Amino acid sequence: MSEQPTYMPPKVWTWDSQNGGQFANINRPIAGATHDKDLPIGRHPLQLYSLATPNGVKVTVMLEELLALGHEGAEYNAWLVNIGEGDQFSSGFVGANPNSKIPALWDRSGDKPTRVFESASILFHLAEKFGAFLPESRPERTEVMNWVFWQMGSAPYLGGGFGHFYAYAPEKFEYPIDRFTMETKRQLDVLDRELADKTYIAGEDYTIADMAIWPWYGQLVLGRLYSAAEFLDVESYKNVMRWAKAIDARPAVQRGRMVNRPFGEPHTQLHERHEASDFETRTQDKLEAAAE
Repeated sequence: MSEQPTYMPPKVWTWDSQNGGQFANINRPIAGATHDKDLPIGRHPLQLYSLATPNGVKVTVMLEELLALGHEGAEYNAWLVNIGEGDQFSSGFVGANPNSKIPALWDRSGDKPTRVFESASILFHLAEKFGAFLPESRPERTEVMNWVFWQMGSAPYLGGGFGHFYAYAPEKFEYPIDRFTMETKRQLDVLDRELADKTYIAGEDYTIADMAIWPWYGQLVLGRLYSAAEFLDVESYKNVMRWAKAIDARPAVQRGRMVNRPFGEPHTQLHERHEASDFETRTQDKLEAAAE
């Protein structure tokens, strides 16, 4: 292992707002709003405030899958929350999610608006509301929830651990990269073994467990996260690759990946989604062409 300066933690930690890294300008040790700004509200019952990170994609995929099944009540307005500019610290967003993390949802279909935050909670809320993608009976229902919570507990090691130190940290250090690479590969092995004799992660049916896991681990093995596919030897996880490609081919998944996406090729970006026709008329390539 290469030699590195030994860090001696102080007796009391203090915040250095210039500590570096790609997200240093939005990371802070306190909660709450930094500025007053109300959230926009559209005409549909479901109001989503999000960004097309893996956690955001979970929810837009779920909504597009519900609409594909014919659930008209799943129509939604999706508003872009630019976390790089601190939109998540507005008073309106903090009111929707006091943790200031995307995605956040207001369900205005009932007598009283209901806020739903944390991606797994939103998936569960929508599955219960529409009776879809979550079995009604045990033990099948429990198995789905096992894997939803597996993702919630495991992905921080992939994102905040491996992704941060491999792709985003201001300097490369062998110890944390090795530590979180080992854990990421262990998690991929968990999935690969489970998918050896199942079509989807919880069985033969496509569920919210797949919607929770695929945006992280499916996109990782498809080469869309951290430019790390070769480093992690993702092709060796053949069952995960088969599963990832099958889900990637679903039209609703392809649409869900586009929503609230302000990066990538312009034709893949739909910054806001208010109608199904927006996929045909309001992607960024079309808006830019119209503005010329």
